[in-house]
Parts: sequence; structure tokens; C-alpha cells
Amino acid sequence: MTITQENFKQKAAFAALDYIKDGMVVGLGTGSTVAYLLDALSDKKMDIIGVTTSKDTSKKCRALGIRVVDIDTVDHIDVTVDGADEVDSYMNGIKGGGAALLMEKIVAKNSNTNIWIVDESKVHSVLGTFPLPVEIIPYGSGKLFQKFEDKGYQPVLRVDNYNNPIVTDTGHHIVDLHLNYIDNPQELADYLERQVGVVEHGLFLNIADVVIVGGEQIKINTRR
Repeated sequence: MTITQENFKQKAAFAALDYIKDGMVVGLGTGSTVAYLLDALSDKKMDIIGVTTSKDTSKKCRALGIRVVDIDTVDHIDVTVDGADEVDSYMNGIKGGGAALLMEKIVAKNSNTNIWIVDESKVHSVLGTFPLPVEIIPYGSGKLFQKFEDKGYQPVLRVDNYNNPIVTDTGHHIVDLHLNYIDNPQELADYLERQVGVVEHGLFLNIADVVIVGGEQIKINTRR
């Protein structure tokens, strides 16, 4: 039988179930790989409290009967399971392809353990193949866009099918930086965080504790 990309996503999601126990507060990410996890949690009727990273995930959870609460109503998050758009050999990642990077990072930073579930196509030795999402406020965005162009970042405003700017769940726009190769992710993250008008960026550095690749390979972060 031919193993497809969807099979790898499903295997990764099923492998993440080993880290989730009844009674846990679980951060639930956004994207197609996490969708398999939500289905599995529902099928197993696991007794968890979900903290979601997007309106889309909240909607799916409610449809599946998974309890969802606001992040500010819990005193901790035991584990968060999320996807990633790209992961490097140091377990750093790029996220935000689904325009949920701000909420994803808030949930991740407030979690005891972060698990990323990906298929093999998302793993690269160096970050940058996937365009880096940057969440920005609409006001003055043209000035910020020009700064990115001057830096050679090849920014592209993310738009919908009607050529209107994508608006995130928190009311912002997304600019995708087409970098191809990120030599120093921390230096770039520091630069982006200093720019007025940048709300958040899609570099997730030293956040993942476990990366599950297609259910076959598990990498554990021992740096923390």
C-alpha cells in the first residue's frame, strides 16, 4: 500500500495521543494534522479540557464534543499538540501558515510541554523554505512593508480569493517573508520583535519539547 502524506499526518497525530491523559488541560493547535488528533480524541472519548489556538479549532472541537475553555480560565496547560509548517534539525520551527501564529505562540508559551506533529515534508536542515509569516497591525502597514522590502525579505501581503487582506482571529494582517534560507533565526526574530507594528512572527524557537514526524520518528528536546 502506498503511504501518502495524509497517512503520515494521521500517524503523527495518533502518536501524540500517548502524551495525553484523561483530566489534562490540553492546548489544541490549528491545521490539517491537528484535525486528525481532534478526531482521535473524540473517538476515544477522552476527558480533557481544550484550550484552542484558533476559532476554527474551537468550532471543530465543539462539533466533536470536546470541551473548550478560554486560556485565562485555566491556571496551567499540561501539554499542547500543534502542527508546524517547517522544522529544522535543532527543533526550531516556522508556524503561521494557517494565520493562527499569535494565538499558537500564546498557548505554547503557557504550556508545560509542547509537541509538534508533522509529516516528513515539513522537515528541513535549515529554516526558510516555507515563507515566514509576520502578523502586523493594519495601520501603517505600508511603511513596515517597505522596511521589509529594503531588507530584501521579499514580503507578500497575504490575501484571500477576492484579493482582500487576510484578517486573523485577533484582527491583524499577515505578511509572508520569502527568505528561502534563514542563516540566524534568533537574530531575525530579535529584529522583527523590535519593529513597531509587528504583533508577532512565525519563528518558534526553543519551544518544541517533542517533534513527531509521521509517527515514526520522535525527537526529544533536551536543551531545557
